[in-house]
Amino acid sequence: PEPPPAQPSPQPQPQPVFQAPPRPEPEAETLVSAATDASVNGAFNLLAHTVLTQNARTLEDLVKDMLRPMLKSWLDDNLPAVVERLVRAEIERVSRGR
Repeated sequence: PEPPPAQPSPQPQPQPVFQAPPRPEPEAETLVSAATDASVNGAFNLLAHTVLTQNARTLEDLVKDMLRPMLKSWLDDNLPAVVERLVRAEIERVSRGR
């Protein structure tokens, strides 16, 4: 008779890996107290409110005012040449078509 099949030897169990508990994030150190922070924020909010109510200009208005002189200068320098070139091209196109 055949001998009974040998049972496989038990595999060693992996050892649990020790993981340290996660450290809590350190609180960000502030340079000023909460009361000072609130006071400064209030002052800036008051300033912003005062400026916006007295001068209702938007950022778009400011950008338009800044770009207007640059656009005028570019147009003064380039528009005559652009128009002349386009007019010549159109005259040439029309004269060839007849």
